[in-house]
Amino acid sequence: MEADLTPPSGERYRALSLWWDGLPGNLAVRPALPGDLEVDVAVVGGGLTGLWASYYLSRADPGLRIAVLERDVAGFGASGRNGGWCSALFSVSEETLDKESGPGSGRAQHLAMVETVLEVGRVVEAEGIDCGFRRGGTVVLARTPAQLQRTHEEIAEARGRGVGEDELRFLSPDEARGRVGATDVLGGTFTPHCAAVDPARLVRGLAEVVERQGVTIYEQTEVSSIAPGVVTTGRGTVRAGTVVRATEGYTRTLAGHERDLVPVYSLMIATEPLPESFWAAAGLAGRETFADHRHLVIYGQRTEDGRMAFGGRGAPYHFGSTIRPGFDRDPGVHEALRRTLVELFPALAEARITHTWGGPLGIARDWFSSVGIDGSARMAWAGGYVGDGLSTTNLAGRTLRDLILGRSTELTALPWVNHRSKQWEPEPFRYVGINAGLRLAASADRAEDRKGRSTWHATALAKLVGG
Repeated sequence: MEADLTPPSGERYRALSLWWDGLPGNLAVRPALPGDLEVDVAVVGGGLTGLWASYYLSRADPGLRIAVLERDVAGFGASGRNGGWCSALFSVSEETLDKESGPGSGRAQHLAMVETVLEVGRVVEAEGIDCGFRRGGTVVLARTPAQLQRTHEEIAEARGRGVGEDELRFLSPDEARGRVGATDVLGGTFTPHCAAVDPARLVRGLAEVVERQGVTIYEQTEVSSIAPGVVTTGRGTVRAGTVVRATEGYTRTLAGHERDLVPVYSLMIATEPLPESFWAAAGLAGRETFADHRHLVIYGQRTEDGRMAFGGRGAPYHFGSTIRPGFDRDPGVHEALRRTLVELFPALAEARITHTWGGPLGIARDWFSSVGIDGSARMAWAGGYVGDGLSTTNLAGRTLRDLILGRSTELTALPWVNHRSKQWEPEPFRYVGINAGLRLAASADRAEDRKGRSTWHATALAKLVGG
């Protein structure tokens, strides 16, 4: 009897996030790899990294045989569950990049990220991907004296690098409250280099586009190992001229890559659609994304249908880099996010929380995102986005195109190209260190609230993260 290759129903994936729940139509699951295969490029991972790489490769050379191998469904991971910020943020500072790769490297990387935000907007318009792309910029609030101090330091450091007000502007208390009507606002910053998007509609729409360009996406196909020219799955062996690792938070599931990136969970909540009376006071009229200068990261956006989607760190790292569906929902963390949201916007105290979700993102040991290729082995990779991957994946995709096709371009000269992060420590050291960092970030925020100024906690946290 032949094996049943009929894919399962996709409707169960609506529970993954607000964004997945809002996808239109029936959610079909693509067939799995039917057996052994030979292609020019095998992309492991059906998230934004793998799909952007496939998009640009297939446009550059329509004759390439490209297969995307996804253990679940396209967009299952962080690509379809994130905060919806398509921003120019990069995982390490311009100063760090200059030290690593020479003066001017950081500015080159930043300008490439700025261009990436525009590039994503161009592609979604040209390809007709309806994902609510709205370039409203980002407001980062200062809500305590210590946060205000960090705001002034950020502005001074930016001016020292030649960054003008058109890129990063200080907001007075009235200006900041005019954009984001939160409590206790003492000031803030504004950058135009960010767009709010619906990430699930983006990644699922991009998957359809690459299929129209001739790329084949195999879902329900778990990859157990990768090697030069060979991808091993439970459904067959794929031989390829180039293998691309695009697995981000799930990289630890590949044999030999267990300590390359750690999966750290970020969780989110979303309210019911809110009345115009709320938005008249809360602002975000341009759908600006927003955060504040606390240590334990928060992030939010006004969704296209008028909800507040809000997330943050705080979920624990799980021993052994374990990933389980149950970790996507942590009642304690979700309740803490709700309290923080109400603290920012007291009018939401009675608002109904309709969605709670989360998922793992990938972090390298030095928090340094990278893209690269081992030319002799034809093994390429990209990842370690530290939560800023919605846009960085696009830059990775264009860079992978150039690296795989052997082009020497401005993109292949950027400082993140072929950067190699050292592996994470074995357990239990990384479990202790990562969770200590999370607790220290929360302690730093509490101490600043009490003292009204930065404390030793912040200095210790900076040393731990930079270690």
